[in-house]
Amino acid sequence: MTVVHNAALSHTRYADDRLRSVRIWLYSLAAFVLLMVVVGGITRLTESGLSITSWKPISGTIPPLNDQQWVAEFEAYKQIPQYQVNNNWMSLDDFKYIFFWEYLHRLLGRVLGLLFMVPFLVFLVQKRFTPQLAWPLFGLFVLGGFQGLLGWWMVSSGLTELTSVSQYRLAAHLCAASLLFMALVYVPRSLEPGRTPGLVRKHHLWAAGILLCLLFLQIGAGAFVAGIDAGMGYNTWPLMDGAIIPSGMGVMEPFWRNFFENNLTVQFIHRGLAYLIVAYVAVVLWQQSRQGGFDGVHGWLPRLGVLVLLQVVLGIMTLLHAVPISLAVGHQALAFMLAGAVTAYIADMVRARR
Repeated sequence: MTVVHNAALSHTRYADDRLRSVRIWLYSLAAFVLLMVVVGGITRLTESGLSITSWKPISGTIPPLNDQQWVAEFEAYKQIPQYQVNNNWMSLDDFKYIFFWEYLHRLLGRVLGLLFMVPFLVFLVQKRFTPQLAWPLFGLFVLGGFQGLLGWWMVSSGLTELTSVSQYRLAAHLCAASLLFMALVYVPRSLEPGRTPGLVRKHHLWAAGILLCLLFLQIGAGAFVAGIDAGMGYNTWPLMDGAIIPSGMGVMEPFWRNFFENNLTVQFIHRGLAYLIVAYVAVVLWQQSRQGGFDGVHGWLPRLGVLVLLQVVLGIMTLLHAVPISLAVGHQALAFMLAGAVTAYIADMVRARR
């Protein structure tokens, strides 16, 4: 009798959960953003990002369809410094390869816009969410559109003087993508029905928030490593250039440029942040094990510890093998997944305190 009653109650809650389809939609968008990050990483590592030298939001959806159009695209590419300095050996077939990755990345961005707007309008008509929720969701759409503008702003930096995109603009583009991804995880997680079990105090939220900030900084630092190809050198670990703290990290003037333009310094910062994150997560795990264990919502913590260790191993392997595409893209994707897991942990803790 109890089993029947519980089953009926569960079915009733399931039927009354009008936001379930909204959550699935937002989680799907988060997965799609992660796919874009992977394709964007491949685009960067294959140096394909400057292969399309114009931004045509509508007509650019259609790729070259005949030899004449392909030649026109290739001729446009020949006018920029990247081709003239680095890639003047390229044939049309070589150009088609790098064109593919940039085209795919931009196409996914357009598809993402459609995947957001069409269901958003459908759910709005169905009144599946209130105006109080509709406005934040529309804000996510604006953030996604801003990400597209940042992408073109990044590409434009490499069309006149540089042979690659600006590392500053690359970092802005990737950091904006990480914010969008985390928002697309937090919002549906916060809309889950019911409370999450577990005792949550303010210091738990602060600890997770600090970890998320550290991961955000690390994603930005990784963008600078990628932007100046800092991972292509100093491919040893744990020593770097034969030392724990290498010399030459402050040779540029003014001094602040070393943090963003000196390959040695940029990679050292990325390594240092990784060590800091590992130590911080270890301390948080130790404290929670002594204060209340990992029941309920705090079951996230051991999983986060495992993800951090996997990310460290993947980062070291990427470095030691001089940044192969498969490892580098996996390293970047796992960074986003780790940030997403921390975001979900925070959302669950907020629900537990309702």
